Amino acid sequence: MVIAPAPQSRTAPSRTAPSRTAPHRPAGRASGRDAGIDLVRAICVLVIVVLHSLQVGVTLAPAGPVLEYATVGAAWYPPLTWLLQVMPIFFVIGGFAGMHGYRRMRERGGTATGFVVGRVHRLLVPAVVTIAVAGFALAALTSAGVPGDLVALTGIRYGQPLWFLGVFLAVQAVLPALLTAHQRAPLATLAGLVTGAVLIDALRLTTGIEAIGYANLAFVWLALQQAGFFLADGRIDALRPRTRALGGLVAVALAAGTIAAGIFSPDLIANMNPPTTVLLLVGAAQIAVLSLLRGHVTALSRRPRVAALTAFVTERAMTIYLWNLTVLLAMAAVTAFVAATAELSLPEPSSAGWWLTRPVWIALAIVLTAGVARLLGGIERLPLPQAPTTSASRAAQAVLIGLTGVLILLVAGTSALTATSAIVLIVLALSRLREPRGPVAFAGKAA
Repeated sequence: MVIAPAPQSRTAPSRTAPSRTAPHRPAGRASGRDAGIDLVRAICVLVIVVLHSLQVGVTLAPAGPVLEYATVGAAWYPPLTWLLQVMPIFFVIGGFAGMHGYRRMRERGGTATGFVVGRVHRLLVPAVVTIAVAGFALAALTSAGVPGDLVALTGIRYGQPLWFLGVFLAVQAVLPALLTAHQRAPLATLAGLVTGAVLIDALRLTTGIEAIGYANLAFVWLALQQAGFFLADGRIDALRPRTRALGGLVAVALAAGTIAAGIFSPDLIANMNPPTTVLLLVGAAQIAVLSLLRGHVTALSRRPRVAALTAFVTERAMTIYLWNLTVLLAMAAVTAFVAATAELSLPEPSSAGWWLTRPVWIALAIVLTAGVARLLGGIERLPLPQAPTTSASRAAQAVLIGLTGVLILLVAGTSALTATSAIVLIVLALSRLREPRGPVAFAGKAA
């Protein structure tokens, strides 16, 4: 969900207790949803919009506009990422919400295939629209005579956050299987994923081959989703507050220690490219804080204005995410055009003038993104096809084809050509969510 810059040199239960598998049901869970958890997710989405707003920068050079990461090399940025890095808790919440959503579906007679079909539909349908608009806009910029390197860079910037779409689709697709593993061997399953992440990092660090680290796109994010199951079934809330607080402090200390030792970057956003195990420590600390503040968060979520904001974001979370960077790139283009036309200078990132304009820039990004989400959020809530497939094979094909479409944009960058290719593949993936039509019967006399 966040633009990740390129890597830089860098108690056993008592006998009178209920069954171990009996879920803990915190206050605030009405109609199968947890209002407090929804609020935390909404806050995460808002933080991501703010983070993206800080990252996108535009200046004017003699040769024309320059689109850049405003945060690269900024001394103030790594400490700030310790507050703005919300991806770990976002995947934890994905596991929490996914577990409850899947169980509600099973109670209504649904299946694992039905869960995957629903997730593919919810994630890919809004992506088709935004990718189409991005491809058209890039083609229009090229036709208007905008330098090719600037158009290409804009396409790269647009495509980078799509990593979240691909990864979240993949981890949600295997959620039913990993939930079954959690029910059978919760600690062993989580330990296996964490161990895999540690081994990948160790191999990457010892060989110096950064590409090895991308295997942690699976291990790190799956481990965090798996941790969400522990939060959802009440195992974490059942621990003593002192134990949770101590666990969170230990996680922070370990994260700080590995960074001080030079193992990981102090920029927690850079630790997503590729993902590193320090994100697991950040996630553990965030889980501890969330668990300790759960009652306060739930109480806050019941306030009418807070509940209205939470509902707005919850219903449009993917739309907000997919369109936020498009809005920011449009804002950068308009800013550069106005400045060039009026012969004005634009402040350099991290300068006093740049900081003075950030509150207005961030507020405008939030307002415009919310406006687009209100206008287009209904696409995200379109119903499933009337005859959704019950075939696990077709659902798996939809996931793989959709992932391929997203991967094209991540690897090759976004252009009119790659956007068209991605749209074709995503539409094909969505078509696999429907049951195939049976053979057409022809009436008539036999020959």
